Amino acid sequence: MHLTKEQFATYQDQGFVLLPEYFPRQEVEIMKAEIPALAMKNSPTKVLEGNGSTVRSLHGSHTTNEVFNHLSRHPFIVKPAMQIVGSKVYIYQFKINIKAPFDGDIWKWHQDYIFWHKEDGMPKPQVTNAMLLLDDMNEFNGPLFVIPGSHKEGLIDLTAKNPKATQENANNSSDTPAWLSSFSANLKYTLSQELISDLVSKYGIYSIKAPAGSVLFFNSNIVHASANNISPFGRNTVIITYNSIENIPLPVVNSRPDFLVGKDYRPVEPLTEKYMANTSKF
Repeated sequence: MHLTKEQFATYQDQGFVLLPEYFPRQEVEIMKAEIPALAMKNSPTKVLEGNGSTVRSLHGSHTTNEVFNHLSRHPFIVKPAMQIVGSKVYIYQFKINIKAPFDGDIWKWHQDYIFWHKEDGMPKPQVTNAMLLLDDMNEFNGPLFVIPGSHKEGLIDLTAKNPKATQENANNSSDTPAWLSSFSANLKYTLSQELISDLVSKYGIYSIKAPAGSVLFFNSNIVHASANNISPFGRNTVIITYNSIENIPLPVVNSRPDFLVGKDYRPVEPLTEKYMANTSKF
C-alpha cells in the first residue's frame, strides 16, 4: 500500500508514476456503473462540453456517492498520497473526467497548481493527484500527455485569460459561474505553443497508455494535456487530489464552491482491511 523505493524515485524524478492494473477489473466495473446516474442529475457539479449536451466532468461525487466515498479513502490511494506529500492529507478535489466517445474535447497544456494557487490560495505545491483509469487508455481515445520532469520548472506563472471567453459550456449565459473557466476546453491558464515546444525539447513527451484499473500519481506542476476523443471508445477517469494538512489554502475573495475545493480539512483516515473485507462496495 506504499510506493516502493523505485516507484517513489520515479515520481520525484519524472513527476509521475504509473501503477498498472492497481485495482481489479471487477472493482472498476462497480465504480463505472455509478457514473450514468450521476451524469443524469441536473446539478451545478456537472460540467458540459461546448456542445451543451455531452458531460465533460462531475465534481465532488465522493460526498454524495458511497462507492466513490469508499474509493477516496481506499488505502491503496491514500497511503501513497501521504507518502508523496510527507504528511497526512485531506481531499482537496474529487472529479470524474468523462472523455466521451466522439465528443470528448481537448484539455489544453497546463499545470494544475497554478489554478489552486491563484484561484484558491494554496500556499505550496505540497499536493498530489491520483488518477484511476476506469477505461483502457490508449492511443485512440485521447490519452493523457505529460512532459516528464517538467515539474522541476516549478510554477510557470501566467496571466489568466478572460473568463468570459471560456464560458461556452452555458451558451455564453450571463449566469455562467466564473469557475467554469478552469474546467472548459478553453482553460483559464494555458501554456503557449512556444513554451511547450521548448519544454518538450528539454524534457521530451510521454503518452500515458494503460489498462483500466491502473492508477497514475502525478505532480501538481507537471505540464500535461489531452487531445479530443474522436474514437468510439470512452475514456473515463477519476482524479482525486490530496492536499497536505500542513498546506491549507489561505482565504481568498470569491472562493470557489465546496464541491470544487474541499474545505473539510480533517485528515483522511484510510479504510482498514477489516472494513474492506466486510463491505460490498468493492
